[in-house]
Amino acid sequence: MEEALGSNVLKSAMAEMRRYKSLADRALAQTSNENLHKPQDVHTNSLVVIMKHIAGNLRSRWTDFLTTDGEKPWRDRDSEFVDNFTSREQLFDFWEQGWQVAMQALQSLMPADLTKEISIRGERHSVPLAIARSVAHTAYHVGQIVHIARHYAGDDWETLTIPRGGSEAFNQSMRERRASH
Repeated sequence: MEEALGSNVLKSAMAEMRRYKSLADRALAQTSNENLHKPQDVHTNSLVVIMKHIAGNLRSRWTDFLTTDGEKPWRDRDSEFVDNFTSREQLFDFWEQGWQVAMQALQSLMPADLTKEISIRGERHSVPLAIARSVAHTAYHVGQIVHIARHYAGDDWETLTIPRGGSEAFNQSMRERRASH
């Protein structure tokens, strides 16, 4: 039973990370190069900066996840808040690298690893807590990405989830899908 529960926890975490990446990617696909670099005001981060921060955090937290502190000595967190990408391709390469590190590390975990502890900035965390923190941190910033991308897209925005006024139709389609399986 514990093995099945652990496997379920890991599969669920992976599914959530994939879901948040998909939301971010679909929002970013609707964003012009100019708007990627434009903060909404002087007190907010641009999409580039949020993406850079997420990717930097994922790389640091998930590189050698079980064996080294999650805050790597090579990470320069403060530089994550500086937009220094010269092309969309360069930005998205960095973005993908961060996600790839996280997904590969998460995929490699075994149910028995959930009983272990890791450290982040010297503070001990259970592996389930570290996973939950990473998913929550990522979700928080993906929400910012979606919100900002939606703002810049205006009337051209293509909804990523259930459209306004579409809840009942969506729920009905889900009921029909469940009934057919």
